[in-house]
Amino acid sequence: MTDNQFGRSVGTVSRRTFLATSGALGTVAIAGCSETDANNNESEGDGSGGSELSGEVRITGSSTVYPISNQMAERFMDENPEVNVTVDSTGSGGGFQNHFCPGDSDINGASRPIKEEEESQCSDNGVTPIEMQVAGDALTMAVSNDNDWVDCMSYDELTQIWKRDGAEMWSDVNSDWPDEPFDLYGPDTTSGTYDWFTENVSDGTHTADHEGTEDDNIIIEALQQNPYAMGYFGYAYYAENESSVKALEIKKEEGGDCVAPSLQAASNGDYPMARPLFIYPSEEALEREEVQAFVEFYIENTSKDWIADEVGYVPANDDLVQENLDKI
Repeated sequence: MTDNQFGRSVGTVSRRTFLATSGALGTVAIAGCSETDANNNESEGDGSGGSELSGEVRITGSSTVYPISNQMAERFMDENPEVNVTVDSTGSGGGFQNHFCPGDSDINGASRPIKEEEESQCSDNGVTPIEMQVAGDALTMAVSNDNDWVDCMSYDELTQIWKRDGAEMWSDVNSDWPDEPFDLYGPDTTSGTYDWFTENVSDGTHTADHEGTEDDNIIIEALQQNPYAMGYFGYAYYAENESSVKALEIKKEEGGDCVAPSLQAASNGDYPMARPLFIYPSEEALEREEVQAFVEFYIENTSKDWIADEVGYVPANDDLVQENLDKI
């Protein structure tokens, strides 16, 4: 066992089986070897098991958070078959603006913090969002397996490519790279991943010359088909397709160390594009018994190993779990 930067003891682990964390916008807490893990092995999926809960819970928002929320919904419904939990991938911003803040969904997943204008929209509609950090992500930039000219990129090179009116050809960034145009794929403008990348990596602007989508499988397919393509998405989608595409190592500054995306690198703060992930239940929705039971179930399970093993994200640590439960 070794100590990580948070003073927690964690073993040497593979990309899917470790835990602890940090993100560029704030600490991404993670699970280590703790008493709660042992206790949770006995009560995993406890939720409100055995109760006669019924009703509807609707989740919208981030495509990055979607795999976690979808797993939580399936596990909760296994124990509470009279409750129907639906999960729609709408993008963080699309979820806030079109569903959550108007009061049409109970919970919104987000791959970045809620914006001030979104809070205002919610307030105008009598919706009170409660922020809960639930996991960490290693945002991944990927290219085709046929791309044999680049393995690592700096923030400056990424900015040249992804900023508004940026480079058009690979050779515009590096004369040793092909004299071929970029074929860029990424999240839609309603995505929190789009917002996070724009704010933290591409110097505050984002090219409009890319195909935006909330379906990360479209990005994977595009990278497989075109050696000059490039795209970015949450680490979980890369983990599912790591033999199909090539993930780029990232260095924040020229002369810095190139770091490959991984859960371990996100947890110890080495990977530059690590970030926290959130859900936002509304205070009003939590007044309904089925919503409160589901959110408690969700939070209690965010520290479980399956978050890393089966979904591909960094789980929450025990302190963060308790902090979120206290908010409820």
